[in-house]
Amino acid sequence: MNSGADRQANLAQAADLLAQAAAAGAEMAVLPEHFSHMQSEGILPARPEPLRGRLFAWLADQARGHGLWLVGGSFNQRVAGHRRIYNTCPVLDPAGELAAYYQKAHLFDLDMPGHQTLRESAFVLPGRRLVTVDTPAGKLGLSICYDLRFAELYRRLRLKGAEVLTCPSAFTKVTGQAHWDILVRARAVENACFVLAAAQWGSHGQGRESFGHAMIVNPWGEILAQCPEGVGWAMAEVDPDQVADWRSRLDSTAHARFLPAAWRR
Repeated sequence: MNSGADRQANLAQAADLLAQAAAAGAEMAVLPEHFSHMQSEGILPARPEPLRGRLFAWLADQARGHGLWLVGGSFNQRVAGHRRIYNTCPVLDPAGELAAYYQKAHLFDLDMPGHQTLRESAFVLPGRRLVTVDTPAGKLGLSICYDLRFAELYRRLRLKGAEVLTCPSAFTKVTGQAHWDILVRARAVENACFVLAAAQWGSHGQGRESFGHAMIVNPWGEILAQCPEGVGWAMAEVDPDQVADWRSRLDSTAHARFLPAAWRR
């Protein structure tokens, strides 16, 4: 997606993409980070909502209307009595019910010479829960954007039974060009999981630009589908039986030697 400050335009763009994907046979969809609103850095997050607020109601309508499992990107979740918010990813089942939600653990603070300073922690609280959820495509392990750089989070999701890793993202253009492909594929290979990595793309105004290239990667690290430049969607088959097949061939995570207690659980 290419989201901006116009919430209604963003929702219309998301609705169109979801309709296209559902018409093509999709049974699960993953939206990007902050799909309903992208704003400039350094200001208070706009329109924070409760977990089951207006945006959740919109997502529920989309899930029910298309019969989709829907990983709802992320949104600004209001925290009672606190000026900071959570960056929250909800997961809805085809009946529009909340199946799980995850609050982003790793916050993107970046100060690279010659580039815009980003300080997510100024306005966002870090989440403290690892979250998995059972779906027909397998057990999902939830993450958001900058989490992708922290292999230990995904290893712990794998230990909790994850077979498919989801990562709604808004990688900056400069970091995405350097690392997006490498990180997404590495998380798939080292955990023998599918990775569904949705993404923001293009200019969002106020000097903010995202890399895009949303992709679906299999447990062998092969890119099954990827969005080209521009707004669009990618689709591939994700089957938990295939996860078991790949793991029977090579599963390096089962050989981990520095987590003996974890592997005995």
